[in-house]
Amino acid sequence: MSLAPAAPGTGVVFYRTDLAGEGAVIPARWDTVTDVMLCTTVGNAHGAKVATVEHLMAALAGCEIDNVRVELDAPEVPIMDGSAAPFVFLVECAGTLTQNLPRRWIKLIKPVEVREGNRSASFAPADGFSVSFSIEFDNQLVGRQSCRFDMLNGTFKTEVARARTFGFVEEVDKLRALGLVRGGSLDNAVVVDGDRVLNDGGLRFADEFVRHKVLDLVGDLHLAGAPMIGHFHGERSGHGLNNRLLCDLMRDRLAWRYTDEPWQPVGAARQARTAAAAVTD
Repeated sequence: MSLAPAAPGTGVVFYRTDLAGEGAVIPARWDTVTDVMLCTTVGNAHGAKVATVEHLMAALAGCEIDNVRVELDAPEVPIMDGSAAPFVFLVECAGTLTQNLPRRWIKLIKPVEVREGNRSASFAPADGFSVSFSIEFDNQLVGRQSCRFDMLNGTFKTEVARARTFGFVEEVDKLRALGLVRGGSLDNAVVVDGDRVLNDGGLRFADEFVRHKVLDLVGDLHLAGAPMIGHFHGERSGHGLNNRLLCDLMRDRLAWRYTDEPWQPVGAARQARTAAAAVTD
């Protein structure tokens, strides 16, 4: 996979180099999501797909990348270590370019919420972008975890980007029987067995599990095509509920508006940015 600069107004667009013609182009948007089982997948009308986009999208959001061409020769983004940190590192090494176009935000005007049983996801108006999240698993190690972050001044990089995806030993055989997680290992996920973490070195954060859910959420929200000004609250939410909320929000034009007025305390208006060049395999 490689990242290359894109023109202002392009957004994040995947290009499948193993395919030809228009079918190789897959915009990363809320309305191109085709599957949300275990990961977020985007696709086009020609049937081409790219899976597991959420960690890369989260890294692009954290690095404030608005426009980028993502080229890859397979139907899935490299999983790396299961977090967004390797992508953040590569983007920072490559550098970014400021573009001659004001950056625009999506500002929440009224609350929006979706629910499924005891699971929920909601947006509410706020002065900046913040996230509160709670998870609960029937596992003595994970249990219930909650966190809250104001996403400014590098918070994503320092507090969220390194949190890895996770799974439970008892689920692995079931998932592999469905043709899933074939490449899963201790190198790219936190694996929990009862009250033990099987990975050498243990956890990166005491609450790494809920922090990774925040990472996934940041990636799922970057499919809106612009950063958010508002507060997200998730209760046991996942990719499916995240996308449902985003779809409901984007379709309700009374719930939000575009603005190029910066909310972060930086003094002057922000410009759109694109990645310079980065490669991973």
